[in-house]
Amino acid sequence: MTLIPRRPLLALSALLLALPALPSSAQTYPAKPITFLVPFAAGSATDQLARALGQSVASDSKQAVLIDNKPGAFGFIAAQQAAKAAPDGYTVLITTNTTHAANEHLYKKLPYDPVKDFAPVTALGKGGQIMVVNPSLPVKTVAEFIALAKKEPGKLSFGSGSSSSRIAGELLMQMADIKLLHIPYKSNPLAVTDLLGGQINMMITDNATGLPQVKAGKLRPLGYSGATRTPLAPDVPTIGETVKGYEMGYWFAAYVPAGTPAPVVAELNKLLLQATRSAGATAFYQSTGTEVYTTTPAELGKFQQAESQKWGRIIKAAGITPE
Repeated sequence: MTLIPRRPLLALSALLLALPALPSSAQTYPAKPITFLVPFAAGSATDQLARALGQSVASDSKQAVLIDNKPGAFGFIAAQQAAKAAPDGYTVLITTNTTHAANEHLYKKLPYDPVKDFAPVTALGKGGQIMVVNPSLPVKTVAEFIALAKKEPGKLSFGSGSSSSRIAGELLMQMADIKLLHIPYKSNPLAVTDLLGGQINMMITDNATGLPQVKAGKLRPLGYSGATRTPLAPDVPTIGETVKGYEMGYWFAAYVPAGTPAPVVAELNKLLLQATRSAGATAFYQSTGTEVYTTTPAELGKFQQAESQKWGRIIKAAGITPE
């Protein structure tokens, strides 16, 4: 047996004591159920993705994942609750550009800071939106809708349950030089319900909530908001084919409260990246035409900053005055 001299042994002990210890939460994370806060209603695209990811995270971590839907106020309620949660990794905000890129340009005062109050975890996907109308509206193309809107300025309405959906409509008004009546909703599924009932005329919504109604013959598709046609509905032209230069999409991402230990964020990043490759998540991405897009926490922070600047320019160009 080799003996270590006393002085070197004491020096080694002092060095080990001086090393910062990882918080116990980071060493054992996750050690209890995790809550995924969702800013939109059950059935929304964000909710569907959160549930698919949650199943995988629960399976891999051996801990339950609870989905807590807090719709309303364009994500204010969920974002504020997440911002005030304990920074321990057990409250995760599964959200979109609505809360973390658009809202700061749409509202004068937010009950949360999209940068200072959160630690980025990973981006989760990107997607386009589909423009749909109630079949009773006598239009079958974007051009016909624009013509009708110009004939009856301010009489046609569009609904939105997210900033992506709202700005898509606002941008169409600005670029096509038409006037529509905007009707806000807590989430896109609620707006789709009223569109089906004829209470509103049009909306530009995510594929997850719009395409099932199109395939069922209950809504008529006019255009797709992406730069290219979606393979899920290849016969539907892009809005940009009629309104030159038009393009609008959305993205998903995960955040935790600011101050969450870096090792916990890293472990959560790992779990979520694995979850995006799960069967449930893959089914969501394929069925909604969503592109898988993941990042490191640092990359998400840079992406969010660039997106905030982009959304700010779009909102300003659309002539929207912050409320």
